[in-house]
Amino acid sequence: MPYLFVHFREKLTVDGEQVHFAVSGDGYHWQALNGGRPILTCDKGDGGCRDIEIVRLNEGGFVLIATDLCIVRHMDENHNVDWKQLNHCGSKYLSLWRSDDLFSFSDQELVFLGRNDFGCLWAPEVFYDENNEEYLIHWGSTVHEDDFNHMSIYCCATKDFRTFTEPRLFFTKENEILDSHLVKHDGVYHLFYKNSSNPSMNLHATSDNMYGPYQNDESFRRLMEALPQPGAYEAPTTLVLPDGRWCLMLDFFGCEKEKMGYVPFLSEHVGSVTFTRADEAFSFPYGFKHGHAIEITNEEYEALLRKYG
Repeated sequence: MPYLFVHFREKLTVDGEQVHFAVSGDGYHWQALNGGRPILTCDKGDGGCRDIEIVRLNEGGFVLIATDLCIVRHMDENHNVDWKQLNHCGSKYLSLWRSDDLFSFSDQELVFLGRNDFGCLWAPEVFYDENNEEYLIHWGSTVHEDDFNHMSIYCCATKDFRTFTEPRLFFTKENEILDSHLVKHDGVYHLFYKNSSNPSMNLHATSDNMYGPYQNDESFRRLMEALPQPGAYEAPTTLVLPDGRWCLMLDFFGCEKEKMGYVPFLSEHVGSVTFTRADEAFSFPYGFKHGHAIEITNEEYEALLRKYG
């Protein structure tokens, strides 16, 4: 079972914060496409993108969405970034591309989700809501009401990625939260997210309803607490491997840029959050930054290798 992983790269040049592709025939060993160069580049908005999501549409084709943000363009001469300022005055748009075949793509679109009071729209993800036959987009935003000082998860719904419902609050806590990842297995909704403080680490919660309420998972919290530098991981994403194991990937940023990227954890079956770190079982050509992997067909895999390999 092959996979496609869309992501960006942590670099000090703009080409890192664009859409990059990698493929794997087994979910464990990954190969960069296009020589590690971008597949898509941004010519609108902030001139770069991060936190990239790919969705295979039920009706056929694909949509990619991403945070409209290029951190390299906001660095000072010492490569420092004023993240608080970006929380207040980041883009109010998401970047979007469409494709029928993963080879030809529409021009970059900037999608406005209908609220001027957002300070930023970061880390969008898409979950297909089978009950309503629509796509739920969820992301992190700060808002004007509290002077852009508290990030929560907001959401909206769409059937076609052209018209969108009014954004609403999806999940919030007393402390800031970000980087939500939502999956459903055996009727249970699993919400992974990054807790900014008290404690600063990735957390997991479950519900039998998509909109909650969600119950925090203390066993997962203890697993995260045992990691060295638990606050230095973010951007949770999961994929089901061909051998039936569940892979959780967390984006590690607590080191020099060249060594940043996703770290894999494995659970023996889908739905079980008894994860064990499994670096030795995986290989990556470089550090993949905040993205998402989807299953692709053997035909799509071979065609991607022919075109970009």
